[in-house]
Amino acid sequence: MVDTSRSGGALSLVLRELCRFALYFAVAAAAFSGYYQKWHFAEADMPGDHSRAYPEDIFDGTAYRPYVYRQLLPDLASFADRLASPALKHRLYELETDHDDPLIYATSGSPTVQNERYTFRYMALYLFTFLGALAAVYSMFLLCRELEIGAAGANFAPVVIMLLLPYVMSEGGYYYDFPELAFMALSSFVILRFRWWWAIPIVALGEWNKESFLFFVFTLYPFLRSRNSRTRSWSAMGAMCLVCGAIYLRFRAEFAHNPGGTVEVWWLEQFRSLIHPAHFLFAWEETYGIPAPKIYTLFPLALLLWACWQGWRYLPLLLRRHAKIAMAVNLPLYFILAFPGELRDLSILYVSFLAIVACLIHEWSGARTARECG
Repeated sequence: MVDTSRSGGALSLVLRELCRFALYFAVAAAAFSGYYQKWHFAEADMPGDHSRAYPEDIFDGTAYRPYVYRQLLPDLASFADRLASPALKHRLYELETDHDDPLIYATSGSPTVQNERYTFRYMALYLFTFLGALAAVYSMFLLCRELEIGAAGANFAPVVIMLLLPYVMSEGGYYYDFPELAFMALSSFVILRFRWWWAIPIVALGEWNKESFLFFVFTLYPFLRSRNSRTRSWSAMGAMCLVCGAIYLRFRAEFAHNPGGTVEVWWLEQFRSLIHPAHFLFAWEETYGIPAPKIYTLFPLALLLWACWQGWRYLPLLLRRHAKIAMAVNLPLYFILAFPGELRDLSILYVSFLAIVACLIHEWSGARTARECG
Protein backbone atom coordinates (compact mmCIF):
# COMPACT_ATOMS: atom_id res chain seq x y z
CA MET A 1 0.00 0.00 0.00
CA VAL A 2 1.09 3.57 -0.63
CA ASP A 3 1.73 5.59 2.50
CA THR A 4 -0.50 8.52 1.64
CA SER A 5 0.37 10.42 4.81
CA ARG A 6 4.08 10.35 3.95
CA SER A 7 3.51 11.28 0.29
CA GLY A 8 1.09 14.02 1.34
CA GLY A 9 3.67 15.37 3.80
CA ALA A 10 6.35 15.41 1.12
CA LEU A 11 4.04 17.23 -1.28
CA SER A 12 3.16 19.76 1.41
CA LEU A 13 6.85 20.36 2.07
CA VAL A 14 7.58 20.90 -1.63
CA LEU A 15 4.67 23.31 -2.01
CA ARG A 16 5.72 25.21 1.11
CA GLU A 17 9.26 25.62 -0.22
CA LEU A 18 7.93 26.73 -3.61
CA CYS A 19 5.78 29.35 -1.90
CA ARG A 20 8.78 30.51 0.11
CA PHE A 21 10.86 30.75 -3.05
CA ALA A 22 8.15 32.73 -4.84
CA LEU A 23 7.91 35.15 -1.92
CA TYR A 24 11.66 35.59 -1.55
CA PHE A 25 12.16 35.92 -5.30
CA ALA A 26 9.56 38.71 -5.46
CA VAL A 27 11.06 40.46 -2.43
CA ALA A 28 14.61 40.24 -3.81
CA ALA A 29 13.42 41.54 -7.18
CA ALA A 30 11.61 44.47 -5.54
CA ALA A 31 14.59 45.41 -3.39
CA PHE A 32 17.02 45.09 -6.29
CA SER A 33 14.74 47.21 -8.48
CA GLY A 34 14.44 49.83 -5.73
CA TYR A 35 18.23 50.00 -5.44
CA TYR A 36 18.88 50.01 -9.19
CA GLN A 37 16.28 52.70 -9.84
CA LYS A 38 18.12 54.99 -7.40
CA TRP A 39 21.76 54.25 -8.13
CA HIS A 40 22.27 51.98 -11.16
CA PHE A 41 25.92 50.87 -11.15
CA ALA A 42 27.28 54.42 -10.73
CA GLU A 43 27.80 54.85 -14.50
CA ALA A 44 28.03 58.26 -16.11
CA ASP A 45 24.90 60.35 -16.77
CA MET A 46 22.67 57.98 -14.80
CA PRO A 47 21.26 58.04 -11.27
CA GLY A 48 24.17 57.45 -8.92
CA ASP A 49 26.76 58.84 -11.35
CA HIS A 50 30.06 58.40 -9.52
CA SER A 51 33.20 59.13 -11.50
CA ARG A 52 35.39 57.24 -9.01
CA ALA A 53 33.49 53.99 -9.51
CA TYR A 54 32.36 53.83 -13.15
CA PRO A 55 31.66 50.18 -14.06
CA GLU A 56 33.92 50.43 -17.11
CA ASP A 57 36.81 51.40 -14.85
CA ILE A 58 35.91 48.69 -12.33
CA PHE A 59 35.98 46.05 -15.08
CA ASP A 60 39.28 47.38 -16.42
CA GLY A 61 40.85 47.70 -12.99
CA THR A 62 41.46 51.44 -13.35
CA ALA A 63 38.83 52.79 -10.91
CA TYR A 64 39.68 54.74 -7.81
CA ARG A 65 40.61 53.03 -4.60
CA PRO A 66 38.93 51.75 -2.45
CA TYR A 67 36.10 51.01 -4.94
CA VAL A 68 38.38 49.00 -7.18
CA TYR A 69 39.12 46.59 -4.33
CA ARG A 70 35.53 45.26 -4.43
CA GLN A 71 35.99 42.81 -7.25
CA LEU A 72 33.92 39.67 -6.57
CA LEU A 73 30.94 40.38 -8.82
CA PRO A 74 32.97 42.23 -11.50
CA ASP A 75 35.38 39.27 -11.59
CA LEU A 76 32.48 36.86 -11.98
CA ALA A 77 31.07 39.03 -14.77
CA SER A 78 34.46 39.13 -16.51
CA PHE A 79 34.81 35.36 -16.13
CA ALA A 80 31.40 34.84 -17.73
CA ASP A 81 32.45 37.24 -20.48
CA ARG A 82 35.50 35.12 -21.27
CA LEU A 83 33.37 31.98 -21.45
CA ALA A 84 30.68 33.48 -23.71
CA SER A 85 31.06 33.27 -27.48
CA PRO A 86 31.43 36.50 -29.51
CA ALA A 87 28.19 35.65 -31.33
CA LEU A 88 26.28 35.38 -28.07
CA LYS A 89 27.70 38.65 -26.78
CA HIS A 90 26.89 40.45 -30.02
CA ARG A 91 23.35 39.07 -30.00
CA LEU A 92 22.87 40.28 -26.42
CA TYR A 93 24.14 43.71 -27.45
CA GLU A 94 21.63 43.84 -30.30
CA LEU A 95 18.74 42.79 -28.04
CA GLU A 96 19.60 45.24 -25.29
CA THR A 97 20.19 48.22 -27.59
CA ASP A 98 17.02 47.68 -29.59
CA HIS A 99 15.38 51.05 -28.89
CA ASP A 100 11.93 49.79 -29.83
CA ASP A 101 11.99 46.67 -27.66
CA PRO A 102 15.12 46.27 -25.47
CA LEU A 103 15.67 43.05 -23.58
CA ILE A 104 15.53 44.85 -20.19
CA TYR A 105 14.14 48.37 -20.19
CA ALA A 106 15.76 49.31 -16.89
CA THR A 107 19.29 48.86 -18.26
CA SER A 108 18.78 49.89 -21.87
CA GLY A 109 19.47 53.58 -21.24
CA SER A 110 22.82 52.99 -19.60
CA PRO A 111 25.79 54.35 -21.59
CA THR A 112 27.80 51.32 -20.47
CA VAL A 113 25.29 48.98 -22.10
CA GLN A 114 25.51 51.00 -25.32
CA ASN A 115 29.23 50.17 -25.52
CA GLU A 116 29.46 46.64 -26.95
CA ARG A 117 32.77 46.08 -25.19
CA TYR A 118 30.97 46.17 -21.83
CA THR A 119 27.40 45.12 -22.62
CA PHE A 120 27.76 41.48 -21.66
CA ARG A 121 29.69 42.20 -18.47
CA TYR A 122 27.21 44.87 -17.42
CA MET A 123 24.29 42.51 -17.93
CA ALA A 124 26.14 39.75 -16.07
CA LEU A 125 26.78 42.17 -13.19
CA TYR A 126 23.07 43.01 -13.22
CA LEU A 127 22.18 39.31 -12.92
CA PHE A 128 24.79 38.54 -10.25
CA THR A 129 23.69 41.51 -8.15
CA PHE A 130 20.10 40.27 -8.20
CA LEU A 131 21.27 36.77 -7.29
CA GLY A 132 23.18 38.35 -4.42
CA ALA A 133 19.92 39.89 -3.21
CA LEU A 134 18.14 36.54 -3.46
CA ALA A 135 21.00 34.82 -1.63
CA ALA A 136 20.79 37.46 1.10
CA VAL A 137 17.10 36.73 1.75
CA TYR A 138 17.71 32.99 2.01
CA SER A 139 20.83 33.44 4.14
CA MET A 140 18.90 35.60 6.59
CA PHE A 141 16.15 32.98 6.73
CA LEU A 142 18.64 30.20 7.47
CA LEU A 143 20.25 32.25 10.22
CA CYS A 144 16.93 33.16 11.86
CA ARG A 145 15.79 29.55 11.73
CA GLU A 146 19.05 28.40 13.30
CA LEU A 147 18.63 30.94 16.09
CA GLU A 148 15.19 29.41 16.82
CA ILE A 149 13.58 32.83 17.09
CA GLY A 150 10.28 31.44 15.76
CA ALA A 151 8.67 30.55 12.47
CA ALA A 152 7.07 33.96 11.94
CA GLY A 153 10.30 35.81 12.66
CA ALA A 154 12.44 33.43 10.60
CA ASN A 155 10.19 33.68 7.56
CA PHE A 156 9.32 37.37 7.55
CA ALA A 157 12.24 39.23 9.16
CA PRO A 158 14.31 38.67 5.97
CA VAL A 159 11.45 40.19 3.98
CA VAL A 160 11.41 43.31 6.17
CA ILE A 161 15.18 43.77 6.06
CA MET A 162 15.38 43.27 2.31
CA LEU A 163 12.60 45.74 1.55
CA LEU A 164 14.22 48.31 3.86
CA LEU A 165 17.62 48.10 2.16
CA PRO A 166 16.83 50.53 -0.71
CA TYR A 167 15.84 53.07 1.96
CA VAL A 168 19.08 52.41 3.85
CA MET A 169 20.93 53.21 0.61
CA SER A 170 20.10 56.86 1.23
CA GLU A 171 23.32 58.49 0.07
CA GLY A 172 24.61 55.75 -2.18
CA GLY A 173 24.20 52.12 -3.10
CA TYR A 174 26.44 49.65 -4.90
CA TYR A 175 26.35 46.20 -6.43
CA TYR A 176 28.36 44.73 -3.55
CA ASP A 177 25.84 45.70 -0.85
CA PHE A 178 23.50 42.73 -1.37
CA PRO A 179 26.24 40.05 -1.42
CA GLU A 180 27.76 41.67 1.67
CA LEU A 181 24.56 41.01 3.62
CA ALA A 182 24.38 37.48 2.21
CA PHE A 183 27.93 36.62 3.35
CA MET A 184 27.38 38.14 6.80
CA ALA A 185 24.22 36.14 7.45
CA LEU A 186 25.56 32.96 5.86
CA SER A 187 28.88 32.98 7.73
CA SER A 188 26.99 33.47 11.01
CA PHE A 189 24.66 30.59 10.17
CA VAL A 190 27.47 28.22 9.20
CA ILE A 191 29.45 28.91 12.37
CA LEU A 192 26.38 28.25 14.50
CA ARG A 193 25.41 25.09 12.62
CA PHE A 194 28.66 23.45 11.46
CA ARG A 195 32.37 23.32 12.22
CA TRP A 196 33.89 26.79 12.17
CA TRP A 197 36.29 26.08 9.30
CA TRP A 198 33.34 25.61 6.95
CA ALA A 199 32.91 29.37 7.19
CA ILE A 200 36.38 30.16 5.83
CA PRO A 201 35.35 30.04 2.13
CA ILE A 202 32.37 32.26 2.91
CA VAL A 203 34.54 34.73 4.79
CA ALA A 204 37.02 34.73 1.90
CA LEU A 205 34.25 35.50 -0.60
CA GLY A 206 32.95 38.21 1.71
CA GLU A 207 36.36 39.88 1.80
CA TRP A 208 36.70 39.52 -1.98
CA ASN A 209 33.36 41.28 -2.26
CA LYS A 210 34.22 44.16 0.12
CA GLU A 211 37.40 44.79 2.08
CA SER A 212 35.56 45.87 5.25
CA PHE A 213 34.31 42.30 5.79
CA LEU A 214 37.42 41.80 7.91
CA PHE A 215 35.82 43.94 10.62
CA PHE A 216 32.68 41.81 10.62
CA VAL A 217 34.79 38.77 11.50
CA PHE A 218 35.35 40.20 15.00
CA THR A 219 31.61 40.13 15.64
CA LEU A 220 31.55 36.37 15.02
CA TYR A 221 33.36 35.62 18.29
CA PRO A 222 30.17 35.01 20.36
CA PHE A 223 28.93 32.57 17.71
CA LEU A 224 32.27 30.77 17.72
CA ARG A 225 32.38 30.70 21.52
CA SER A 226 28.92 29.10 21.70
CA ARG A 227 30.35 25.90 20.15
CA ASN A 228 34.07 26.03 20.93
CA SER A 229 36.52 26.63 23.74
CA ARG A 230 37.93 30.12 24.26
CA THR A 231 41.29 29.13 22.78
CA ARG A 232 39.75 27.52 19.73
CA SER A 233 37.40 30.46 19.21
CA TRP A 234 40.27 32.97 19.21
CA SER A 235 42.27 30.70 16.92
CA ALA A 236 39.34 30.40 14.53
CA MET A 237 38.81 34.14 14.45
CA GLY A 238 42.53 34.65 13.91
CA ALA A 239 42.53 32.22 10.99
CA MET A 240 39.60 34.00 9.36
CA CYS A 241 41.28 37.38 9.87
CA LEU A 242 44.44 36.04 8.22
CA VAL A 243 42.42 34.89 5.21
CA CYS A 244 40.74 38.28 4.93
CA GLY A 245 44.03 40.08 5.37
CA ALA A 246 45.72 38.03 2.66
CA ILE A 247 42.92 38.77 0.18
CA TYR A 248 42.96 42.47 1.03
CA LEU A 249 46.74 42.70 0.65
CA ARG A 250 46.49 40.99 -2.72
CA PHE A 251 44.12 43.68 -4.02
CA ARG A 252 46.05 46.44 -2.29
CA ALA A 253 49.21 45.37 -4.11
CA GLU A 254 47.46 44.88 -7.46
CA PHE A 255 45.87 48.33 -7.43
CA ALA A 256 48.56 50.21 -5.53
CA HIS A 257 49.08 52.65 -8.42
CA ASN A 258 45.39 53.48 -8.88
CA PRO A 259 44.23 56.95 -7.89
CA GLY A 260 42.44 57.44 -4.59
CA GLY A 261 43.38 56.07 -1.21
CA THR A 262 43.05 53.07 1.04
CA VAL A 263 39.94 54.61 2.61
CA GLU A 264 37.86 57.76 2.26
CA VAL A 265 37.75 59.87 5.42
CA TRP A 266 34.61 61.91 6.10
CA TRP A 267 34.83 62.76 9.81
CA LEU A 268 34.90 66.51 9.16
CA GLU A 269 31.76 66.30 7.01
CA GLN A 270 30.15 64.19 9.74
CA PHE A 271 30.92 66.88 12.29
CA ARG A 272 29.54 69.63 10.09
CA SER A 273 26.32 67.68 9.50
CA LEU A 274 25.85 67.13 13.24
CA ILE A 275 26.01 70.84 13.99
CA HIS A 276 23.47 71.60 11.25
CA PRO A 277 20.46 69.47 12.29
CA ALA A 278 18.25 70.86 9.53
CA HIS A 279 20.02 68.37 7.27
CA PHE A 280 18.38 65.60 9.29
CA LEU A 281 14.92 67.13 9.39
CA PHE A 282 13.96 68.00 5.83
CA ALA A 283 15.82 65.66 3.45
CA TRP A 284 13.64 63.72 0.99
CA GLU A 285 14.32 61.23 -1.78
CA GLU A 286 12.47 58.87 -4.09
CA THR A 287 12.55 55.16 -3.29
CA TYR A 288 10.42 52.55 -5.07
CA GLY A 289 9.13 55.46 -7.14
CA ILE A 290 7.57 57.25 -4.13
CA PRO A 291 9.03 60.41 -2.49
CA ALA A 292 9.64 59.88 1.23
CA PRO A 293 11.87 61.27 4.00
CA LYS A 294 15.41 59.92 3.90
CA ILE A 295 15.93 57.16 6.43
CA TYR A 296 18.39 59.18 8.52
CA THR A 297 15.90 62.04 9.05
CA LEU A 298 14.06 62.51 12.30
CA PHE A 299 10.89 60.42 11.92
CA PRO A 300 12.29 57.31 10.13
CA LEU A 301 15.36 57.26 12.38
CA ALA A 302 13.17 57.57 15.47
CA LEU A 303 11.16 54.55 14.29
CA LEU A 304 14.33 52.52 13.77
CA LEU A 305 15.69 53.43 17.20
CA TRP A 306 12.34 52.64 18.83
CA ALA A 307 12.29 49.22 17.13
CA CYS A 308 15.82 48.52 18.37
CA TRP A 309 14.91 49.59 21.90
CA GLN A 310 11.80 47.41 21.87
CA GLY A 311 13.55 44.41 20.35
CA TRP A 312 16.70 44.52 22.49
CA ARG A 313 14.97 43.06 25.53
CA TYR A 314 13.91 40.00 23.53
CA LEU A 315 17.38 39.26 22.13
CA PRO A 316 19.07 36.13 23.49
CA LEU A 317 22.34 36.77 25.34
CA LEU A 318 24.34 35.37 22.41
CA LEU A 319 22.92 37.97 20.04
CA ARG A 320 23.36 40.78 22.55
CA ARG A 321 27.05 39.98 22.75
CA HIS A 322 27.29 39.94 18.98
CA ALA A 323 25.44 43.28 18.77
CA LYS A 324 27.67 44.93 21.38
CA ILE A 325 30.82 43.94 19.48
CA ALA A 326 29.24 45.09 16.20
CA MET A 327 28.42 48.49 17.69
CA ALA A 328 31.89 48.85 19.19
CA VAL A 329 33.45 48.11 15.79
CA ASN A 330 31.01 49.81 13.41
CA LEU A 331 30.06 53.10 15.10
CA PRO A 332 33.59 54.57 15.22
CA LEU A 333 34.21 53.46 11.64
CA TYR A 334 30.95 55.07 10.56
CA PHE A 335 31.67 58.47 12.07
CA ILE A 336 35.21 58.55 10.69
CA LEU A 337 34.91 56.90 7.27
CA ALA A 338 31.26 57.16 6.18
CA PHE A 339 29.63 59.99 4.28
CA PRO A 340 26.98 61.73 6.43
CA GLY A 341 23.65 59.93 6.27
CA GLU A 342 25.02 56.90 4.44
CA LEU A 343 23.50 54.35 6.80
CA ARG A 344 24.53 51.46 4.55
CA ASP A 345 27.97 51.91 6.12
CA LEU A 346 26.46 50.55 9.34
CA SER A 347 26.28 47.19 7.58
CA ILE A 348 28.19 45.38 10.33
CA LEU A 349 25.00 45.87 12.37
CA TYR A 350 22.78 44.16 9.78
CA VAL A 351 22.77 40.77 11.52
CA SER A 352 21.92 42.40 14.85
CA PHE A 353 19.05 44.37 13.33
CA LEU A 354 17.81 41.24 11.56
CA ALA A 355 17.67 39.43 14.91
CA ILE A 356 15.84 42.36 16.52
CA VAL A 357 13.23 42.43 13.75
CA ALA A 358 12.81 38.65 13.95
CA CYS A 359 12.29 38.83 17.73
CA LEU A 360 9.74 41.62 17.37
CA ILE A 361 7.80 39.72 14.72
CA HIS A 362 7.88 36.64 16.92
CA GLU A 363 6.56 38.57 19.92
CA TRP A 364 3.94 40.47 17.95
CA SER A 365 2.72 37.25 16.33
CA GLY A 366 1.62 36.02 19.75
CA ALA A 367 3.71 32.85 19.70
CA ARG A 368 4.69 31.53 23.13
CA THR A 369 8.07 29.99 22.41
CA ALA A 370 10.47 29.85 19.53
CA ARG A 371 10.53 26.07 19.53
CA GLU A 372 6.73 25.96 19.59
CA CYS A 373 6.62 28.22 16.52
CA GLY A 374 9.34 26.31 14.68
